[in-house]
Amino acid sequence: MRAGTVALIAALAALLGAAGWYAYQGLIVPGEPMPRDSYIALTIGVVLSIIVGAGLMTLLFFSSRRGYDEPPTFKKED
Repeated sequence: MRAGTVALIAALAALLGAAGWYAYQGLIVPGEPMPRDSYIALTIGVVLSIIVGAGLMTLLFFSSRRGYDEPPTFKKED
């Protein structure tokens, strides 16, 4: 592997480790637990985000298969 690839993998691994540490610290912090209404709002937000993402991916594949992504061409009439 080249040095750039190794550096990129190391940087991404460091970011993943930092995000994991931050999430773990958020879970073990003492204090008030998250209310039930917040869990409901979080669940609704996640579900709607997944629906929007799936819809956009569907549109992407639909437009790709139908040829909408092709560059426009002019037909010459003889």
